[in-house]
Amino acid sequence: MTIVNHIADQDDILDLCSRHLGRRLAGISRLLGGKVESESHGARLTTTDGSSYVNCAGSGVFLLGARNEIVVDAVIDQIRRHPLSARTLIDDVSPRAAAALAGICPDGIDKVHFVSSGTEATEAAIKLARANGFPRLISTMNGYHGKTMGALSVTARAMYQDPFRPLVPDVVEVPYDDLDALRRVLSDGVPSCFIVEPVQGEGGVVVPSEGYLPGVSALCDEFGAFLVIDEIQTGLGRVGKLWGIDDLGVEPDVLLVGKILSGGVVPVSAIACTSKAYAPFEKDPLLHTSTYSGAPIAAAAVLATIRVLAEQEVVARSRTIGNRLLSAFRAASSAAPTGTVREVRGQGLLIGIEFTDPGFAGEMLLGLIENDVLANHSMNNSAVVRFTPPAIISEDDLRIVESAVARAFAGISTDDGLSGAKSAGRNDRDSATTIG
Repeated sequence: MTIVNHIADQDDILDLCSRHLGRRLAGISRLLGGKVESESHGARLTTTDGSSYVNCAGSGVFLLGARNEIVVDAVIDQIRRHPLSARTLIDDVSPRAAAALAGICPDGIDKVHFVSSGTEATEAAIKLARANGFPRLISTMNGYHGKTMGALSVTARAMYQDPFRPLVPDVVEVPYDDLDALRRVLSDGVPSCFIVEPVQGEGGVVVPSEGYLPGVSALCDEFGAFLVIDEIQTGLGRVGKLWGIDDLGVEPDVLLVGKILSGGVVPVSAIACTSKAYAPFEKDPLLHTSTYSGAPIAAAAVLATIRVLAEQEVVARSRTIGNRLLSAFRAASSAAPTGTVREVRGQGLLIGIEFTDPGFAGEMLLGLIENDVLANHSMNNSAVVRFTPPAIISEDDLRIVESAVARAFAGISTDDGLSGAKSAGRNDRDSATTIG
């Protein structure tokens, strides 16, 4: 038996990745420069060769930055005291974490069920909808809600779904930001659950029209549909307000919460529900369970995260910094070759740059890395580069991001000779098909 527990160089790590995690995964890493993460703190990520990057990636987890001291201290204290529950008695942390989360949720949301990941939150919401008598699921085209079987069934992209069919039955897709399409489906009288994001994150940072979400809520009320709002990526301050649905008059039955809930330290997500929606889980607390859900270590992270959100004015910083970066990115886009940039858009610290071709998005990612900034591509729209920087980012790092984006725009090439990033991007064109 061979145990690798020493710090190896990046070539050794990539070789281990290729052999044991997957050759394709290692290949993508090499395409992006072959760097290997080793440390992180605040807005910074360091690789094994000593390179340092401003981290605008992480799929939206690091709004508080990496290793936030308050969250880390709370988690370490909990680890030393009581990290996991015996699952026979009630621990002294998870009820307080549930109360804290319910206390910052929209009016009417007062029940909480903790899970370990966003996709598990979607699974719990689907089961809760069906336990309440809503068998049909309605999702939006290019919506993203996770990749476990139930969540995948409402994550509307064929390239992720096709290898695993048949999926969960009775799922219908409607276009995002299209109230008429939703009305047509709901009007047939079939008891339905509609799941929707306030902003489509993995769909490419798609911001709906002003009246869409209030209209969704009104339609679900009119037809008696079960409404699930997926705030896994948008909630807890990411879009410049505590929740993406704040001040819109939206009344969900279930709110999905994740990513930032962890404080960037311990995996934890949740569904937050009305008492009426939660009734099946209230009646039988063993109806839907998981070994690590609501573990004391995760609950400690939740409590600390909610404290940091208030004490460090994270929501206001997200709004202010987001407005600044959005303006700067739009201005910088003029340096890109004509016809390469389709749109720069976003809310708060969820910003997307959409290109006319996925290959240009690949070039942008490489250009950012070369200029010491990390960002993500969007899984449901490979032509969009997505930025989710932390709200605690320093002025110096903000300037680095702005400069890197400007340089990366200027470095985009329209030469017919395709680079590796262009080829990879163009081979990953959206292959989604619509259903229903």
